[in-house]
Amino acid sequence: MRSTAHFSTFVTAVLVFSCALSVATWAANSGAETQKESRDKGLPKQWTHKGPLGPVPKRVTDAFPLSDQSNRGNWKKYEVMSDEFQGSELDPQKWWPVNPTWKGRKPGLFHTKNVSESDGNLHLTMKKEHVPEMDKLQGFHTYTCAAVQSKSKVKYGYFEVKAKPMKSAGSSSFWFYATSKDWHTEIDVYEIGGGAAGFEKKYNMNVHVFRTPTERRHWSLHGEWMAPANLAEDYHVYGLEWDEKKIKWYVDGVLVRWVENTHWHQPLTLNFDSETMPNWFGLPKNEDLPSVYSIEYVRAWKKGEAR
Repeated sequence: MRSTAHFSTFVTAVLVFSCALSVATWAANSGAETQKESRDKGLPKQWTHKGPLGPVPKRVTDAFPLSDQSNRGNWKKYEVMSDEFQGSELDPQKWWPVNPTWKGRKPGLFHTKNVSESDGNLHLTMKKEHVPEMDKLQGFHTYTCAAVQSKSKVKYGYFEVKAKPMKSAGSSSFWFYATSKDWHTEIDVYEIGGGAAGFEKKYNMNVHVFRTPTERRHWSLHGEWMAPANLAEDYHVYGLEWDEKKIKWYVDGVLVRWVENTHWHQPLTLNFDSETMPNWFGLPKNEDLPSVYSIEYVRAWKKGEAR
């Protein structure tokens, strides 16, 4: 029985590795022609996948990222930023139910009552409404939104969520950032306008530099992958792998983008939010509200010691 079990484990490992290799080969080949050498512009190198995802990896275990089910990266669970959202309220040890230092993108105001946890999901809701706080805040009106921020910061790791964006012109976002006197950088895993005209299938990714000890200009490097169907129609698995050399984005376990990591070496907070983005997605239609952005889980890993 023991030798049979070992053989079964070996076969499973081979199948997982073969699937991962197939996915990696597809991603590399199908998007190779889109690689950009940005050195002439003083920007990091980048690559973005074009076309369908191709074969996607099969989930064998929740212990490791979907894109690395055989754990070639030697990932160790980072519980500080992991949550299955199985309770009835947000874990106050891990999360703020609002952004502590930002009230939202006008005219939408972040409001704690729009953050809830139920049915195994974290829910961020956008509504058309007036709340008394708006009377004292210039520029906020008509819409309330939601934000969740980690109480701790992190530098490098693998971060994966299973999420369903809201079906309105309100944004559904997953991102990292932090500010200080000398540093302000940001990594956007996604900003999705699930019901915004022309954006329903666009998977928007970005990195920003607002300031460093030697730079005071804001610049960013945006990329987008076009999904075959509207992203707000179903849950998908979205991942970010961030280390000292590269930042990588994954959709359903398939690599869709990487950017050379030239600046993003600071501890950052993890954020989920919904925002009004009138200059990009337009304002939500009345008939689309309230709309809900749902996150089934967030799982984080750090790399273990080299094998």
